[in-house]
Amino acid sequence: MVEPKPTVFVTDDDPAVRKSLLRALGAAGLAAECFASGREFLDGYDPGRPGCLLLDLRMPGMSGLDVQDELAAKQIPIPVIFITGHGDVPLAVRALRAGAVDFLEKPYKLQNLLDRIDEALELDKQARDRPTDDQGTD
Repeated sequence: MVEPKPTVFVTDDDPAVRKSLLRALGAAGLAAECFASGREFLDGYDPGRPGCLLLDLRMPGMSGLDVQDELAAKQIPIPVIFITGHGDVPLAVRALRAGAVDFLEKPYKLQNLLDRIDEALELDKQARDRPTDDQGTD
């Protein structure tokens, strides 16, 4: 069975940011889907789909850190890259200690973001290629 193309799941409450990222990722040859909130992403994401998550730190309702916590609680290991216009060192440390691939402050250089996405997609591929315990050996 052929695995589906990896998707960059963009979760940001700012429609202009979502539109801009969707356009930039498409121009870079990446598949992308956008979500306006953390809850919308969590409700719509299928963990069987390969990819990574671009996650805004500060959103109304559920913050990016809340989304990261819920993913961890549900043991969903999607690689996360935080993007924020309101970051600080303690928040960045918390996100990275919880397993985020990176923590980028807006405005960021597009090439830096694309490099982190490539890294995150490779991490996801490696994790999916690893045999799981339930595939055990006889």
